[in-house]
Amino acid sequence: MSTPLSDQEKRKQISVRGIAGLGDVAEIKKSFNRHLHFTLVKDRNVATPRDYYFALAHTVRDHLVGRWIRTQQYYYEKDPKRVHYLSLEFYMGRTLQNTMINLGLQTACDEAIYQLGLDIEELEEIEEDAGLGNGGLGRLAACFLDSMASLGLAAYGYGIRYEFGIFNQKIRDGWQVEEADDWLRYGNPWEKARPEYMLPVHFYGRVEPTAGGVKWVDTQFFEGKELRLKQEYFVVAATLQDIIRRFKSSKFGCRDPVRTSFETFPAKVAIQLNDTHPALAIPELMRILVDVEKLNWDKAWEVTRQTCAYTNHTVLPEALERWPIYLFEKLLPRHLQIIYQINHLHLQRIAAMFPGDTDRLRRMSLIEEGDPKRINMAHLCVVGSHAVNGVAQIHSDIVKNTVFKDFYEVEPGKFQNKTNGITPRRWLLLCNPGLADIIAEKIGDDFVTDLYQLRNLLDFIDDEAFIRDIANVKQENKQKFATYLEKEYDVKINYESLFDIHVKRIHEYKRQLLNLLHVITFYNRIKKNPSKHFVPRTVIIGGKAAPGYHMAKMIIKLITAVGLVVNNDPVVGDRLKVIYLENYRVSLAEKVIPAADLSEQISTAGTEASGTGNMKFMLNGALTIGTMDGANVEMAEEAGEENLFIFGMRVEDVEAMDKTGYNAQEYYQRLPELRQAIDQIQTGFFSPAQPELFKDVVNMLMKHDRFKVFADYEAYMTCQGKVSELYMNPKEWTRVVIRNIAGSGKFSSDRTISEYAREIWGVEPSDVKIPPPNEPSISSS
Repeated sequence: MSTPLSDQEKRKQISVRGIAGLGDVAEIKKSFNRHLHFTLVKDRNVATPRDYYFALAHTVRDHLVGRWIRTQQYYYEKDPKRVHYLSLEFYMGRTLQNTMINLGLQTACDEAIYQLGLDIEELEEIEEDAGLGNGGLGRLAACFLDSMASLGLAAYGYGIRYEFGIFNQKIRDGWQVEEADDWLRYGNPWEKARPEYMLPVHFYGRVEPTAGGVKWVDTQFFEGKELRLKQEYFVVAATLQDIIRRFKSSKFGCRDPVRTSFETFPAKVAIQLNDTHPALAIPELMRILVDVEKLNWDKAWEVTRQTCAYTNHTVLPEALERWPIYLFEKLLPRHLQIIYQINHLHLQRIAAMFPGDTDRLRRMSLIEEGDPKRINMAHLCVVGSHAVNGVAQIHSDIVKNTVFKDFYEVEPGKFQNKTNGITPRRWLLLCNPGLADIIAEKIGDDFVTDLYQLRNLLDFIDDEAFIRDIANVKQENKQKFATYLEKEYDVKINYESLFDIHVKRIHEYKRQLLNLLHVITFYNRIKKNPSKHFVPRTVIIGGKAAPGYHMAKMIIKLITAVGLVVNNDPVVGDRLKVIYLENYRVSLAEKVIPAADLSEQISTAGTEASGTGNMKFMLNGALTIGTMDGANVEMAEEAGEENLFIFGMRVEDVEAMDKTGYNAQEYYQRLPELRQAIDQIQTGFFSPAQPELFKDVVNMLMKHDRFKVFADYEAYMTCQGKVSELYMNPKEWTRVVIRNIAGSGKFSSDRTISEYAREIWGVEPSDVKIPPPNEPSISSS
């Protein structure tokens, strides 16, 4: 096989991004050298690759600045309704390449840097991932910001600028070790401080230093809980002060307040709460309106409810925030008073609707009795918002029928579904330019902003050349990623093997253990029949475990232990490899997702709210093996269930088993391959120096498994057999890939945000093009 083209070489070919004009290249080179000399105060005799990255970043940022200023001017002049997206996480990843693509500068920058004798890929790799998030929730928020900008919404994201991100994950002797994510140690060219808008945030009834010189905190200890609550209040207090400042000073050039009435506040301001972490926005807005702006309670409550909306992201009870009353008494006593009053009036209303139903009052109260008493933040969000949405149809149904059933019966019109999406700019154009070009050659490049146009690829389902091109770009991506793996992990990878990828947060409900049981069973089958033909697999698992989550850390250790045995067994050879991806993050996802053949989405039905990794894999030409959970259900509807590898219990099956009881021992006794795998784990086959190392994992699987791994094992093994069977027919496999890509149009975050805009926020997407002032002309042709 020929060596695949590098991304830089691909970019120089005619593609969806066009050819750079000579004037553009000269202007970028001039700007690059100016920043190297006058911003970084260096010349090329002493400059480092990092200096070159910063010079390029500042060059690209220059093209944003004029647009940014003109956009703010336009907002002040036209005074549109503004959307404020509150999230404790924004998992942005890297910014440089994404910005070049969105500005149409990538081709010109590539050529300019090439002419300067530098490698743009090397400069892109220098950039740190922005440490502002922790997986799916934060990455969704980042995709949403991309779509808000692309759709021309007057929208702002509000979060915490964590000085230290969640953590950098190191795998040492198979164990996860957390190291500080000092992502800002070299500075960040993509931010601009605004000290003139510094605002006070009050705790304990007096002014305290903010909780913003911050790191991501573990909430299993009291100190962590207190700091986390401080962070949550800090972000909403600072955000609401900024929102109200903007609301009052709405006209261009006017720094003095021009609005004093809050009658129009909901008509000009929409606040979206991304999960329960910013729930304190509700009592904080009430405090401002009642205590500072002197509105009466009823009017303040009307304004607050009409302004706020809440997105629920989980059905797991332990993931719904519940704060101890004593913490509020200590940190936020006024807010506790407000929450008590909200709850009192709320329960009065419920009691009038359902006389004598005291159990309903208990279930719907914002205050949960117990030791200690706790505030249910999800209930606060539901009561204090005019709209509540889930993030996939199956999840929204569960929200209405179980999690918030009582609330749905009272206000059914409040509940909506907004199926998640991903930005195709980052998750196709940026990470998979080869595939993007092949698609553009067939259907044009309008799919970048209208992903439903991918449906037109079905016209080429029998086009032999197109099938070959799709297969070739996948093989190139696999070879490129395999080279990365060999360099990083010193493991020889079979490029022709099936790349079986399972990357997401490590959690019992995501069932990495089910995947691992398949790996062990596959290993045992090879050992039992070494001369038999098996479809070779490279199994790649990655993700971080919460620092205090013992079982998740044990799962990581078990995966690495199994990999150590499998990868060094000469009988197995290159037919099976197991690799644990260290420090999974956005920039690593951009490498692994385009290379995937198979996407593992195997959570227990009814536990995954939506997922967005599944959508990214689908868009990039991986086939999905999964349960009917989260967005998998809608993916099956869009691509056809026959084009996904669906297995296992459905939600109703899980609910029925919950009633009758789940007996892991029954499956252990009945299924000999499962029993062999569990016995190997239990007796130390994968940990001979410590035979009882994984006894906690086995004990959980046998006695305390809420997520019923054994119940789906047999169906999963059968389905994996179907995967291997189809993979042996490359042409048919690629046809199924094309059907999946064609069916992924629904899962653009542009569609999701358009639905939020029209159905929750009351704003319309805009295609108005605001001309930037005094900016060098950049041609795309």
